Amino acid sequence: MAKEDVGIHEKLQRIGREFVDVCHYVILFLISVVVVWTAGKEFVGIVQKGSADLKDILMLFIYLELLAMIGIYFKTHRLPVQFLIFIAITALSRHLVVDVQAVSDYFHLWLLATISVAIMLLSGAIVVLTWTAKTFGRPEDNLDQQHANLTVKALLPDTTQVADSHTKHRRE
Repeated sequence: MAKEDVGIHEKLQRIGREFVDVCHYVILFLISVVVVWTAGKEFVGIVQKGSADLKDILMLFIYLELLAMIGIYFKTHRLPVQFLIFIAITALSRHLVVDVQAVSDYFHLWLLATISVAIMLLSGAIVVLTWTAKTFGRPEDNLDQQHANLTVKALLPDTTQVADSHTKHRRE
């Protein structure tokens, strides 16, 4: 009875993972369609205007970064936080260049300083995330290995055991 429960549990786990994967793909596909549509609309506006301002170019870069982030997820099944931070830095830079000119002088100084500090903090976060990923690895690396072991285990007969993934193999 316990062996049947384990089999059902593993099947439900597999169905749940597949369902989540399908939902991720559908939602990311819809987001990418919306981003392409909005970027196209922005581009058409630039063409109709006859010239591109810096704010328009920076906005197109934000759309490009969003599409790159979605493309990376489709290719690697990972959504790096660094790309979200890059998008935030670009958006703050756009705000710094475009929107800060329209505020009063006293508020202008504080807004300028706040946005600059935020950009520096986000840049520092990128450095820390990159360093920790290189030094300690990423949590999803272990999940990928566990998922691969479960997949191999499901494909093998009950008498065969999965080889330890931490063993080093040398070519001789």
